[in-house]
Amino acid sequence: MSRLSVRKTYKLYIGGAFPRSESGRSYPVTSAKGEFLANASLASRKDARDAVVAARKAFPGWSGATAYNRGQILYRVAEMLEGRRAQFADELGGARRGALDQVDAAIDRLVWYAGWSDKIASVHGGANPVAGPYFNLSTPEPTGVVAVVAPDDPLLGLVSVIAPVIVTGNTCVVVASEPAPLPAITLAEVLATSDLPGGVVNILTGRRAELVPPLAAHMDVNGIDLTGVTDADLALSAEQAAAENLKRVARPVQEDWTADPGIGRMTRFLETKTVWHPIGI
Repeated sequence: MSRLSVRKTYKLYIGGAFPRSESGRSYPVTSAKGEFLANASLASRKDARDAVVAARKAFPGWSGATAYNRGQILYRVAEMLEGRRAQFADELGGARRGALDQVDAAIDRLVWYAGWSDKIASVHGGANPVAGPYFNLSTPEPTGVVAVVAPDDPLLGLVSVIAPVIVTGNTCVVVASEPAPLPAITLAEVLATSDLPGGVVNILTGRRAELVPPLAAHMDVNGIDLTGVTDADLALSAEQAAAENLKRVARPVQEDWTADPGIGRMTRFLETKTVWHPIGI
């Protein structure tokens, strides 16, 4: 007997749950050939605000976890992603376009950042020489809630902008690729089953032009990564709005996601705390 297949419903990922957009809207996602793939939720400003609330709620627990524990969780995400290679490859267009290689690169990128979790403090912090009887120690601390506009590289690029933000103790609200959002929501399913606390990563699908301005202006967002913004006017207006509460801003640049990422993305959303302590006391 023939049967109808159960089509997947792509929702948002906010606070560890998968709600539909509060507006009830969706938009069609098509392949590179123009073929219909699915309907994705069209997130609203209200969804963006809800995601910021969830990220702020998760921040104390996530930033207070040990760096080693955060690394373990990122490694667990990589394990779960490894187990769903075929599904991700299918959403990336199949083996004809080297999709499995893209999935493998994303897995390797997660493992790479997981390894840095308990080492970045040694590289980015340390003891400072001072002219006086004091110990002077600098240590990196997370900035807080970071809004991330993901690039159109739907998996490796996505992982490459999320992992360095959360491995250092920040929480984030991610605006997924507008033309290719499906792998982002499937990644959210991986995150939801990999010990990552709800709210650490929140993923919105929809129009960048609608979601970036409220996130840039939100007074409870501490930093914004504009990597995926391709509209120069939108990037400029977002940077101007971000200045209202002195957000840290990462400007959009063209990047080769297959290259060695370095530690720049980890240090971009870190603050440095310096402690003075008298010697001998």
